[in-house]
Amino acid sequence: MCCSAHAELVKPVDFMHKDWALQCDNTRTCRAVGYQDEAGGSAPVSIKLTRTAGPSTPVDVELRLESDAPIQAPLRLMVGKTTVTGLAADSTLTAAQARAVLPALLQGTQAQVRGASNQTWTLSLAGLNAVLLKMDEVQGRLGTPGALIRPGTRPESAVLPPVPVPEVRAVKPVPTRPSDAALARPIFALVDQAAVKDTCNQVDLAQLQVRRLTASKVLLSLPCGMGAYNSGALLWIANDRPPYAPSLQATDGEFDADTGSVQSAMKVRGLGDCWWTKTWQFDGLGFTLSSESGDSMCRGFAGGAWQLPVFVSRSVTAPAATPFRNP
Repeated sequence: MCCSAHAELVKPVDFMHKDWALQCDNTRTCRAVGYQDEAGGSAPVSIKLTRTAGPSTPVDVELRLESDAPIQAPLRLMVGKTTVTGLAADSTLTAAQARAVLPALLQGTQAQVRGASNQTWTLSLAGLNAVLLKMDEVQGRLGTPGALIRPGTRPESAVLPPVPVPEVRAVKPVPTRPSDAALARPIFALVDQAAVKDTCNQVDLAQLQVRRLTASKVLLSLPCGMGAYNSGALLWIANDRPPYAPSLQATDGEFDADTGSVQSAMKVRGLGDCWWTKTWQFDGLGFTLSSESGDSMCRGFAGGAWQLPVFVSRSVTAPAATPFRNP
């Protein structure tokens, strides 16, 4: 069950243009990230601009760098005639620094970061304005004084408010019984075998595992290969006695019996690049998405420079799992 009874449901928004990308989550918090030009020869550099929804909210600015050589601080960020000093390889700019650098970013074509030993990183600003225009649109800022790209005279009160973080009911499974392992084969014999073949590159039935969820329901898991760099598991909720009636779940990760959650981590680009993560929570009836984040434009950062939230929630602990009705 998700989410709290009166929570507004807002669809996350993603947008990409040139060297910049935008991810707005389900609370209307938006994060814009930019990188070096992919063909420009700079070592990996990224800036993240974060703005929560609502009137007159500030823009937070973060910097991240990578290099094959040790990065020697202090670093300075230069955009046009604006310079911010005293930075480290991973820095959150102060509110005053952010206010100074943001207008310069909007007017420039590139920014540079320089280190103590002439190390230089070049950040592309190509695509920044288009991405921030989309951010303003998603947050309802177009034509208001606080708009980043197209400010105007519409009152700040017209800006869309933040959406409350939804609640996800979290139910801890009951302990697995020693006899549950014997359920694996008879339950698996009833699943849709075509779906297994369509999803899994590799299947090892010796890896079948049964975990108990409630007094009458169990979870069957089958680890399997799902791509060049990725693996996952198919999961079914089933009755613990005939008719087993296994139901395939819309999850693809590893089950944690201690928390009742399923966690998935997938690489969306090449080796060591761009992780995308999802978590689903057992809510007493099934699994509901509780978090999702990632970044599709990593530009050389091992694992990605950022994890940009797509969906966030707040966990509400519920009583221990109670029996289901068997169909």
